[in-house]
This record gives sequence, structure tokens and C-alpha cells, in this order.
Amino acid sequence: MILNLFRLGSNPALVYRLGILTALRALVQGMLLALLIPIFHALLQPQPDFGAAGSWLTFGAVCLIVYWLLSAIATPVGFAASIELGDTLRHRVMEHVTRLPLGWFTPDQKARLSRAVTVDTTAIGHLAVELGSPAITATIVPLSIIIISFFIDWRMALIFAAIAPLAFLTLKRAGDIASKADEELDAASTELAGRAIELGQAQIVLRAAGQAESGSARMQSALDAHRDVYREGLRKSMVPDLTYTGTVTLGFTAILLLGAWLLTSGEIGLADAVVLLILAVRFMEPLGIQIELIGALRAMDNAVARVRSILDTKPLPEAPKPVCHIKDASISFEDVTFGYSDAPALEKVSFDCAPGTMTALVGPSGSGKTTVTRLIARFHDVDSGTIRIGGHDLRQLDSTALMEEIAIVFQDVYLFDTTIEENLRIACPEATEEEFAAAARAARLDEVVGRLPHGWQTRVGEGGAQLSGGERQRVSIARAFLKQASIVLIDEASSALDPENERAVAEAIANLSSDGRRTVIVIAHRPVTLAAADQVIALDKGRVVEIGSPTHLRQSGGVFARLFSQYERARSWRIEAAEGSSQ
Repeated sequence: MILNLFRLGSNPALVYRLGILTALRALVQGMLLALLIPIFHALLQPQPDFGAAGSWLTFGAVCLIVYWLLSAIATPVGFAASIELGDTLRHRVMEHVTRLPLGWFTPDQKARLSRAVTVDTTAIGHLAVELGSPAITATIVPLSIIIISFFIDWRMALIFAAIAPLAFLTLKRAGDIASKADEELDAASTELAGRAIELGQAQIVLRAAGQAESGSARMQSALDAHRDVYREGLRKSMVPDLTYTGTVTLGFTAILLLGAWLLTSGEIGLADAVVLLILAVRFMEPLGIQIELIGALRAMDNAVARVRSILDTKPLPEAPKPVCHIKDASISFEDVTFGYSDAPALEKVSFDCAPGTMTALVGPSGSGKTTVTRLIARFHDVDSGTIRIGGHDLRQLDSTALMEEIAIVFQDVYLFDTTIEENLRIACPEATEEEFAAAARAARLDEVVGRLPHGWQTRVGEGGAQLSGGERQRVSIARAFLKQASIVLIDEASSALDPENERAVAEAIANLSSDGRRTVIVIAHRPVTLAAADQVIALDKGRVVEIGSPTHLRQSGGVFARLFSQYERARSWRIEAAEGSSQ
């Protein structure tokens, strides 16, 4: 357990201090048990020696006071250690993930991170203290008793010594099964938590389908799986747990039988027999609770492993002498190849984007458009080829400096559950009122705010749910203006918007690209956005198939011309009433 905490790389000084205090308490317990030998020898004889017994009892009283003092010191240390260890681990995890590439934050990884921060770190801090002390005591006290028993009778000492490894082997087997069961139960619990969140988010769909009471099939399946995993874990643990309990019970029986034989045969006296009986009870007591501790200890080890797996994730490599300033916002792809798995998402992609221009990326779904923007933001490193910004290899740029120069407008904008103003000021908290107002006007956000009853102080709800998709897009674009980023990446910002918001967002994007120092790359589907682009890059199956101005490519009859025609036809679609239908 302590080794696993060491491997976390944290500094749980209070935990180690608590461990030392607990070890000292256990040693004092062993010393008090050892005092039973001279005390009973002095009292259990035809002529009791009260003087000798009194001296040993006085020494025992001193040891007992020391034990109480150690307990008084250890208790507040334990509380502090539990809180500090959990808090330290949470901060280390959060600090570490801020250095991980953005491509790491997949839905599965975000679920792992959430569980690590909210559940695992708390469990580690709590269990390390609550279970660490009994585990240390349950180890040191039996070892002390084995040593003490050698001073009474070597045969009894050997019985004690033989029980310990046998109990350890059966306990290890029980612990291994408990660890595996905990891992399976954790996976089932994570799945169940995900389905519970999904159930809450999908209430509209479920109620419309008449499934509000029973929930979705996936939720029911997760509940059944969780119950089955829990039940199977109990079934697997039953035999090892009973084996351990049986081993301890048989050991205690053997000690009693041997002690009775030694006493009746005259091998040991009454005083030694009484001491051995007390030692046997104290020997078996901590061994008995080990089976109750082992499952929780293995659960803590599993939590440590999950946290460590996040802390062991390596950030993208930084250059020994990173470039902290770029001279301009030019972007260049040179034979870039990249794949998320075996199949490449991009293959031998080359193009240039000059400062002050807007480049539109077009192509069918899965053609690599989003991957291009992710690589520019260095969510991932390329497999081969080079991406240059301002003439510098992207891998040579300081990661913090790079993100200061880039603003990203996602298709699904996430807003924090606070006011519009606070959501906007995240981009630049120190912005002046003039800069704030200018960014809002350029993004056409001032129109939205003017319609809201509380203006800038309107709360947007969780994820921005109180605003429409187009309104959230305007907040996101306003952030890009306020940040004054030299590179803006826009991922299908105008898709699925109503005509009013589409025009407003398209105008805001055009305003972004009007700055001669800024480079804008937009994944575009709508003609109104494509028409404003300086150049269009058409992608298909991860390759660049066309590059040129919108006007030139429309006349070429290639991929872009076909896609543009499809967009135009889609815009002209109308739903008409069938003949004979009621008007």
C-alpha cells in the first residue's frame, strides 16, 4: 500500500507520520504483552512476589500512558492526512491533465478523469488512513507475539510462526480475487453512472416514447449487469474467505491443544500457560480482521492504479528550447500524414494559408477536415510531415504560447452555467469595457444581449442550454475576437442554424477574417460562408483533391462544384402539400 502511494509521486508526509505513529503503538502493544511474562511469574506462584510484580506493573503503566499519548497524537494526524492526501492527489491530477494533449480528452478519458478526481482520490485519502493503521497493527502485533512466545516455549512459537505464512497465503488468494472483483464492479459502476446521466438527459425522448418509468434498455441492461457483477464477486470470494477463516480457526485450535498438553504434562507452568492463552487470543484477533481489510485494501490499490494511469500519461514532447513568439499567422502543411489508428485520417496533405486570409475546408464526412484543425491546435502530433506556423515547426513552439495564438469555435459550443459576460470574459479577463463591447459587436452578440431581460447578466444554464445554437455560436466567436488570437479555427459553426443566425454567424466570421494579421480556417458547408473564403481546400478520404478560390473551383466541375451544387439544391427544398390533402 505504501509502495503504491510512493509510486503516485505525491508527498503524503502526514500519511508516513501516521504510519510511524501506528507502528510505535503496535510495538508498545507488543511490549505490554511481553510484560505479562514477568508479571504472571511474580503473581502466580505459591508465595506471590508483589514487589517484583509492582515494578513491572509500574513499567506497564508507563507504557500504557505512552500508548494513550501516541493514540491522542495519531488521531488528528489521521484526519489531517486523509484530507491532505486526497486534496494533494486531486491537485496533481488536475495540474497534470492541463499539460496533456487535447486529443487525450475523449469521452472515455473524460469519464476516467471525472471518476479519478471525484471518487478515486477521495477513496485513497480515506482508505489509506482508515485501513492503513489496522493493517500495520495486524502485522506488527502478531510478529511481536511470535518473538515473545520463543521466551516461553519454542514449540508454541513454531506453531505461531507456522500459522502466519499459511494465513498470509490464503489471505493473498482472497485479496487477488477481491481485487479482480473490485475492478469488474468499478467498470460496471462506471457504465451504470453513464447510463444514469444519459437517462436524465434523454427524458424528453423517453417520455415521448412512453418509456419514462422503465427507462432506456441500456439503463436496464447496466442495472442488470451491475447486480450480476456484484453477485458474482460475492460468489467468487466466498471460498477464499472461508479458507482463510478456517486456517485461522484451525491454528487457534492447535495452539489451545498444544498449550493444554504442555500444561498437563508439566512442560510449562500455570503462569506460562495463562500467558500463552492470552497471546493466542491477541495473535488471532488481528489475523481475524485481516480478511475484512483485504478487500478494501485491494480496492484502494485499484484506485491508486487508476489515478497513476492518468499521471503516467505523457504530455506531447516539448522542444528543449521552444519558440515563444511567432512572427506571423501563416500556416503551412508539408506532406502531413496522420492516423488515429491503423487507417490514416490524412495522407500526404500539403497546403498554405497566408495571414489575413480565410480558408474553407470542404469535403464529405470523414474526409479529414476536423483532423486538420485538430493538428493545427496540436491536439496530436503528426505521424510524418511538418506543420509550420509563422515559419516554425509546430513541435518547436511553446505549447502555452501556441494556445495563446489560437482560438477555436466548435460546432457544439459549451458554455459555463454562469452569465453571458463571465462566459465571454473567460477569453480575456483583463479586457477593457471598450474591447469587450467591440468584440460583442463584431460577433453580432450585442443583438442577442439586447433582447434578453437581464442583458449581460443573463445566466446561460448548464452547457448554455438557455441560448439557441446560433446564440451560443456568437458567444464563442466573440471570445475569439476578445482573445485577439492570430489564428481562428472554426468547425462547422453555421451548420443546422436558422437563416437569421446563419447570416449573423457568417457575418461574424467575415469580420474575423478582415483583420490582416489573422488567419481563419473554417470547416464550411453553407454557400454564404464558402463565398466569403479566399481559398477553398477540398478533401476526400484524407487527401487534398482541390485547392483554389471559390469562383474558380465552382467552374472547374470538380469535388467542390458538386458539393456546392448539393448545398444550393438543399437550400431550395420546400415541403408542399400533396394533392387532395386538406388545406
